[in-house]
Amino acid sequence: MESNGNHSKLGLEGDMDLQFLLRGGDLLKVKSDSWKKTRFLQLKEDCKTVWQQSNKKFKNQKIFSLEDISSVRQGRQTEGLKKYTEPSMEDRCFSIVFTGRRKNLDLIASSKDEAKQWVRGLEKVIGSMRNLNRQQNSEHWIYTCMRKADKNGDNKMTLKEVKKFMQQINLEVDDNYAEMLFVKCDTSKSNTLEGSEIKKFYDLLTHREEVDVIFKKYGHYKEQMSAEDLLDFLQQEQREPVGLEYAHKIIEKYEVDETAKKMKQMTQDGFVMYFNHEDGSIFNSAHKDVYQDMRQPFNHYFISSSHNTYLMEDQLKGPSSTEAYIKALLKGCRCVELDCWDGANGEPVIYHGYTLTSKVLFKDVIKAIKEYSFKTSKYPVILSLENHCSVEQQKTMAHHLTSILGSALLTQPLGNHIESTFPGPEELMGRFLIKGKRLNKLAAGFNNNSTEDVDNVSEEDESAEVKENEEKSKSQKSKKIRLAKELSDLVIYCKSVHFSSFDHSKENQAFYEMASFKEGKAVNLAENSATEYIHHNMDKLSRIYPAGSRTDSSNYNPVPLWNAGCQIVALNFQTPCREMDLNQGCFLPNGKCGYKLKPEFLRNPTSQFNPANLTVGPWLQKKNLHIMVISAQQLPKLNKDKLSSIVDPLVKVEICGIKVDNAIQQTNHIDNNGFNPMWNSKFKFLVYVPELALVRFLVEDYDASSHNDFVGQYTIPFNSMQNGYRHVPLLTKRGDLIPSAALFVHIMILDAV
Repeated sequence: MESNGNHSKLGLEGDMDLQFLLRGGDLLKVKSDSWKKTRFLQLKEDCKTVWQQSNKKFKNQKIFSLEDISSVRQGRQTEGLKKYTEPSMEDRCFSIVFTGRRKNLDLIASSKDEAKQWVRGLEKVIGSMRNLNRQQNSEHWIYTCMRKADKNGDNKMTLKEVKKFMQQINLEVDDNYAEMLFVKCDTSKSNTLEGSEIKKFYDLLTHREEVDVIFKKYGHYKEQMSAEDLLDFLQQEQREPVGLEYAHKIIEKYEVDETAKKMKQMTQDGFVMYFNHEDGSIFNSAHKDVYQDMRQPFNHYFISSSHNTYLMEDQLKGPSSTEAYIKALLKGCRCVELDCWDGANGEPVIYHGYTLTSKVLFKDVIKAIKEYSFKTSKYPVILSLENHCSVEQQKTMAHHLTSILGSALLTQPLGNHIESTFPGPEELMGRFLIKGKRLNKLAAGFNNNSTEDVDNVSEEDESAEVKENEEKSKSQKSKKIRLAKELSDLVIYCKSVHFSSFDHSKENQAFYEMASFKEGKAVNLAENSATEYIHHNMDKLSRIYPAGSRTDSSNYNPVPLWNAGCQIVALNFQTPCREMDLNQGCFLPNGKCGYKLKPEFLRNPTSQFNPANLTVGPWLQKKNLHIMVISAQQLPKLNKDKLSSIVDPLVKVEICGIKVDNAIQQTNHIDNNGFNPMWNSKFKFLVYVPELALVRFLVEDYDASSHNDFVGQYTIPFNSMQNGYRHVPLLTKRGDLIPSAALFVHIMILDAV
């Protein structure tokens, strides 16, 4: 347990920036104009946590984990620093931005160089941590728990400390078992474990019996597996169509014993290493990068879309923030919503109308969008405008859009004439599209016909819905808005129109004219007019938004809407829930780029697919899915403050797709073991339309008297799963990776007769 163990694991032994963080230093913490206080920040020896201390003697010190940091931003990049510091302090400022709802830590260093070193050091350590594989993360985590249990810091462990350590790692064992393990490892008979004895203890603890069985079967009970044995395993169990050369590559990549590697053989340690890496993951690595055709018309894709993007919490009184846009865009969201209202001093603001949500300047939001839109994905971003502004402030909006976004803003159709279909995401790469009202047809704008500001019917929107509750007597049909030509002209491929009926749309709607549907109406159409809705979405775009009654910013299930070919299914990204898990799972493949090509039967005009009434067709590819949930490794403690609180895990496996495919099965729970629980539970699912199915693994902490608590989940498209023995990574409620935790499963997908 030497203190520099983690430094070398991170590849940062002797690194100057790391040494700087370990020494720590004073920084000015900024909360408001009047609240700026000195805090001492220091990276702890575990290289995983930062200690924050105030100068008040009796004030509690705070600790936060580097795993909870989303990013470190140099300069005045957050709302707080822009508001409460002078531009002259730009190069001394930096912010630590956390995942989830935790507030940013806005800081000022004493010099420009010091600020740079804090940012560089933190980014280096966080980057190194994220680059650790699951095996290294697991060792890193166990090592940290050992250090916590080693109360007197003597790098030795007594039996009492060993028992404490086991509780730290989420494992409750009886005293006899703990003592038996301890005695087995205490070869020096000193009543303490140190050095190689701790290593032995670690090896015993992390030994994987389930991997033993597989290794022995294919290694024919030998100490090492030959390349031919490994190939047999890859072909028979993993069902990979590979040759001997690939088996050699796997050995080269994962074998830890150099002698075995030279002999092209694999030890059990190397075999475990293979399972803990990308090649042993349930997610097909061929789907990791953009692999789909990105030149199809824009409306042939599902598009990751956010609703009320400006909100950090609920839509009645939560704060509006540019930070919410940044978080959504960094998660691959490609359609964000801007509710625009008249603000003070002629500057439009964004907030949820008729509510107590705070306001944020329109121009600040556009600056944040410009800065962060293409960091995760290069594909186009739609700015969905819900416009409630006066003509004058609309002109200001148009000015901000053109001046801030510059040439990235699409201001006329691609090419030199109006097409009859959308361009593809590839042609629109790096561009911003405005969705909103337009005064005239695109052709008129293209020919530069001038049109004055005119009255125009407002689209259906949530704020109108909220106001409806207050003013029942006023008819929404009479609500008109005046539209500024400058703003109207920026709407090219996403012109908002009212939806009357599919027949009306067929006769009157141009391909670039799109309707927004409230969730209730959309679900009704998807259930009762699915084939018509699918055909409508073959040459037009549809945007779906949550009902205004969802004041807690909860979400509806996006899957039935995707099944009907709807592209822009907008969800509240700020709300962690099952529906957001499904959204993240849907957009996991194709480089997490926010665009996913719809199945061919949702694009082909001859298709008669109906998700509610299945007939024979190319969509019908019946599969039997056999899943064995074998074990889990290092599940997180839910109550970190209570050492004796150990999880009782169970696993639910859920299929989400067309109605007939929806199903859920679960294991039993295992008492007091979140470290290495084993179930060996077998499930079988019949899936009729795999191209639309998602598979969700959910781990819960069983509670007999109340609702089970969420531990972790992972959602993956059916067609992105790999066969065989695989590890399933686990994500937090907010969709962030839990670095050391995983499920171990066996997957077998067979054609159903």
